[in-house]
Amino acid sequence: MDKFVNLIKLSVGSDSVEDIAAWQEMRRKTVWRDGYSRHVTRMWPKREAEILNGGSIYWVVKGLVQCRQRILRLDEMTGEDGIRRCAIVLEPELHRTATAPKRPFQGWRYLAPADAPPDLPKHRQDEEALPAALNQALAEIGVI
Repeated sequence: MDKFVNLIKLSVGSDSVEDIAAWQEMRRKTVWRDGYSRHVTRMWPKREAEILNGGSIYWVVKGLVQCRQRILRLDEMTGEDGIRRCAIVLEPELHRTATAPKRPFQGWRYLAPADAPPDLPKHRQDEEALPAALNQALAEIGVI
């Protein structure tokens, strides 16, 4: 397979994957209206070609990587303040992943495919999530 790279980002204000899905659905209906989710950031990724070669954005919720979305493209947009920004256009579907602990960090970071948690199998995508504290404890000891 050709070389690609992922992004990883904290989902600030989200308590669950369902919170991310609900927020993005609301934004798709009221702001974007084209059916695609976006994450707008001030920094333009220098590794754009690698990201667009199959990369995803992995979302950290409550200290754990819990899901990902495929990155479709990067759109340039200008904010109300006149500053150029990057809209990371995402496929609407959220893919749940095995949970992995992640310490807080600012902005987004690159995530090598080898370091990304695997997707949960299809039959587990709709499972109800474990309570956050239990999920965190299990991830810390390497059980999940």
